[in-house]
Amino acid sequence: MASKSVQHGERHSTSTETVRDIVIGMSDGLTVPFALAAGLSGAVHTLHIIVIGGLAEIAAGSIAMGLGGYLAARTDAEHYMAELRREQREVDGKPEAESEEVRAVLVGYGVQPETARQATAEITGDRQTWIDFMMRFELGLEEPDPRRAPRSALVIAASYIVGGLVPLLPYMVASQVAVALKISIGVTLAALFIFGYVKARVSGAAPLRGSVQTVLVGGAAATAAFGIARLISA
Repeated sequence: MASKSVQHGERHSTSTETVRDIVIGMSDGLTVPFALAAGLSGAVHTLHIIVIGGLAEIAAGSIAMGLGGYLAARTDAEHYMAELRREQREVDGKPEAESEEVRAVLVGYGVQPETARQATAEITGDRQTWIDFMMRFELGLEEPDPRRAPRSALVIAASYIVGGLVPLLPYMVASQVAVALKISIGVTLAALFIFGYVKARVSGAAPLRGSVQTVLVGGAAATAAFGIARLISA
């Protein structure tokens, strides 16, 4: 039974991390290319230029976001390993102090002093169990999945590309910039609304509020880009 519980926890953790990566990539993917395309629409009147600029931004943005996700995951793994080595040195070099820390953690969770003393003896009887306990319950750290960094990079980058193509597709099929801009605004705002709703549901926030906030952020960015481009090109 214990083994099944651990496996379930790992699946849940992986699922949560994947959803978080999708949210990170999709959020910027929908917003940044949308603002860029809208801004270019205010400065140029050639669909070809807007599409090329949008695709270039999606390529650069997905790479940058993917690398950011990779480095963040690598940093988490390096931090965990540094803390693990420190705990190993302390368990080997200061066993009495570390044993007292185990007892203090157990008491902090409401375990009775005598029971905590007995549990401490059991935990500290095995070096690996002792170190695992300190990492999890004293430091609050879980061992990172070694595949986390490349997987995070791919998920974030792919989500950025998918999100970025939403506001750009109208410019690929429309015949005029003005028409493409109107379609892009409608499609992207609808996508932002749906994305904000789903993101809020996943995070436990109010869905409608999340949708409105996401639409307002994306709309404000696009409006600002369009206005600045128009002002500069005037």
